[in-house]
Amino acid sequence: MELRERKLAIVLLDLIGSTRFVQKVGALKAAQWLQYHDRLARSLVYKFEGREIDRSDGFLLSFDRPIDAVNFALIYQQTVPPRVKIDCRIGVHWGSIIEVKQSELFTMTGAKSIELEGVSKNIAARTMSICQAGQVLLTKEAMEAIKGRTNHWTPKGTRYACVGEYRFKGVREPQIIYAVGSTIESLQPPPSSEKVKRLGGPKKIKSRMRDRKVREWLWWFVKKVALVILLWLISVFAPIIINPRARLINGLDHWFYWVDPILITLQAILERLP
Repeated sequence: MELRERKLAIVLLDLIGSTRFVQKVGALKAAQWLQYHDRLARSLVYKFEGREIDRSDGFLLSFDRPIDAVNFALIYQQTVPPRVKIDCRIGVHWGSIIEVKQSELFTMTGAKSIELEGVSKNIAARTMSICQAGQVLLTKEAMEAIKGRTNHWTPKGTRYACVGEYRFKGVREPQIIYAVGSTIESLQPPPSSEKVKRLGGPKKIKSRMRDRKVREWLWWFVKKVALVILLWLISVFAPIIINPRARLINGLDHWFYWVDPILITLQAILERLP
C-alpha cells in the first residue's frame, strides 16, 4: 500500500432517484440502462483525463486540472441526462487529498486500486448534496483554482455565480459556494439540507441581458417595437380624433362619434375642480 498527498479536483456525481428508478423498471432493465449511462459518463471522464475512483449511485472522480473537472461536469449535464432520462447533481472541490494505492494482493480480492481519503472528499460530497437537479456547484477553492477561466471545451454561455455561504456538518470553516452553468435555472442558490445549513447569500440570481435566450430577446424586442409604434400612432391620430372637423374631413366621424361626449364630460369635471 502506498500513500501520497496530492492536490486534486474531486468530483462527486450523483444520480437522483436511482433507487426509485430500479424499483420502477425492474433490476434487469435498470442495470442495462445504468450501464448505458456509465458508458457515456466514462467516455467523458477519459476525454478530460480524469480517473474513476468509485461507483455507486454515481461516480467519485478525480482530475489533475480543475478546469477539466468543471468542463467534464458541464458537458456531462448537457449531454448525458437528456439521453438517459435521469437527473444528476455534481459537486466539485479543489484541495489536498491522500491518494491510497492498494497492494495488488487486495485488489485481487476486489479492493479498489486507488482510494481517496481526507476532508476534501467530504467537502465535495457536502457540496454535491445541496445541488438541485441538473446543477453543478463549486467550492471557493475550485473557483479560485480556475479563476473563472474557460477553454475551447467550455460550453458557450457558461456563467459563474456566487450562491452563498454554507456550513457543512463535520467541516470547521463555512464554505462559499459557486454555481456554474449556461442557464439561469442552473445558477439559483440551493436551500439548506440535512447536513448543510445556508448562512447567507443572494436569494435569487437574475438573468443578465447577454444571457437571455433567443426567444427572450425576440420577445423583448417585439414589445419595445410595439410600444414605439403605439406611441407614434397616438401622436399622429390623437389630434385628428379629438377634433370634430378633422374627423369629418378624414371620414372618421362614424368611427369616433363617442369621443365628443367623453371630452365634454372631462371638460365639465375639470371646470369643477378648484
